[in-house]
Amino acid sequence: MKMVLALLLLSTLLGTLAVPSRRPSCYKRALKDHSCHNIPEGMENLRQIDDGLQDHFWEGKGCEVICYCNLNELLCCPKDIFFGPKISFVIPCNSQ
Repeated sequence: MKMVLALLLLSTLLGTLAVPSRRPSCYKRALKDHSCHNIPEGMENLRQIDDGLQDHFWEGKGCEVICYCNLNELLCCPKDIFFGPKISFVIPCNSQ
């Protein structure tokens, strides 16, 4: 009986681990003909976060996804993944 219970518990745990996470992940985007220093204002739906955070941009209308520009590509992540939950809430949000 204990063996059956252990197998049932183990199969349940393995089944939940196999389900993909619904948490949004990071992704990369190429800037094509632009670099980090010549992204036109409003291009790619990006807004610079702050002068103190060079090459960091908000993506979209809200302040949930942060992109870091490295040479000619963007690494974009949800803010909690990018900075961590303890720091992300102090990053200034300019949603205009």
